Amino acid sequence: MFRPLSVYIGARYTRARRRSLFVSFISLTSMIGLALGVLVMIVVLSVMNGFDHEMRTRVLGMVPHATIESPTPINDWQSLGARLEGHPQVAASAPFIQSQGLLTHQGQVTKILINAVDPKAERQVSIIDQFFREGSLDDLAAGDFGIVIGDKAAAKLGVGVGDKITFVAPEVTVTPAGMFPRMKRFTVTGIFHVGAGEIDGYVALANIADMARLQRWQPDQVQGLRLRFDDLFEAPRIAWELAGQLGDDFYSRDWTRTHGNLYQAIRMEKAMIGLLLLLIVAVAAFNIISTLVMVVTDKRGDIAILRTLGATPQQIMAIFMVQGTVIGVVGTLVGALLGMFAALNVSSWIAALERLIGHKFLSADVYFIDYLPSQLMAADVIQVCVAALVLSFLATLYPAWRAARTQPAEALRYE
Repeated sequence: MFRPLSVYIGARYTRARRRSLFVSFISLTSMIGLALGVLVMIVVLSVMNGFDHEMRTRVLGMVPHATIESPTPINDWQSLGARLEGHPQVAASAPFIQSQGLLTHQGQVTKILINAVDPKAERQVSIIDQFFREGSLDDLAAGDFGIVIGDKAAAKLGVGVGDKITFVAPEVTVTPAGMFPRMKRFTVTGIFHVGAGEIDGYVALANIADMARLQRWQPDQVQGLRLRFDDLFEAPRIAWELAGQLGDDFYSRDWTRTHGNLYQAIRMEKAMIGLLLLLIVAVAAFNIISTLVMVVTDKRGDIAILRTLGATPQQIMAIFMVQGTVIGVVGTLVGALLGMFAALNVSSWIAALERLIGHKFLSADVYFIDYLPSQLMAADVIQVCVAALVLSFLATLYPAWRAARTQPAEALRYE
């Protein structure tokens, strides 16, 4: 259908000429509208990919994929860990004791969740080592009662490495003088920054032997084992199976109970926003219909002349399909290039704007991260471009069909 003459005439109609500047301007606005739609769709999908990636790597890299716990302290956790790691999907395990309470320092108080860990084993199930600003996991030596806290908690308490803070457990000690809350002095040995307010403000790490002493357990007793899987999406099923194999004395918990709703919300929002933005692209693409209808009206004389010279309806139709396709291809290409450039730089642009105006768009007190992530994926770019091109092509069919039905005698009657 697209013969060289049809391609030449269709492409020529997209260029501005003195007596058809208005039509050419309409063609230009259609290109710009399509380019903006493609640009916005690529940028927004990249940002949603960034949230998805940060959720999976940072937040889910810090929390356990699953835990195997028991209502009573576990004694021989080493053999239990070896048994669990025998499962082909279990990559690593590490013991833990978890305790909630308050941290206080010179009148400042903040709630805290202490994860007591074995520093060597913890590296196998967590990426906390990547986010230390001061200190390290190795500073959590048994017997020193050291503690590692997030930078938000440290700022709220006004403490730094080397300062003493008091942990108040939600338990009481009964003495002849009455009941007193159980308290213990810890020394800050490290500060981390993950970028997730939920973790930086409310999670702390301590040595598992120290927490066992605080719980009045034996030094080698633990609450449970943290597990890391090769595929975190298999965690619910495998953890349930493992707990069932161990017997009634054990139960499992997995990341979907604590962060699953947030992760599913991100995935659903990406799908819904993608659909809404596709409608914007569709509106921009179907602007081509009005453009081509105006071109057909403006070129009725040219169409009649071409028909009298022997052009077939199919060739006339091809001319206007080429013109619409050129608009779609150029608009899509420009939008894709600008969209990829913006997606690769939007994080730094937003950070610079935040520094300039002194305001954080994403507060760690509200959102699970305090910065705007972006991850450009080739599959998204290809899907957006293909969708834009298909919609642009479909938009050419009606105007081109209408042009092909133009009767030469009728068109030349008033010329």
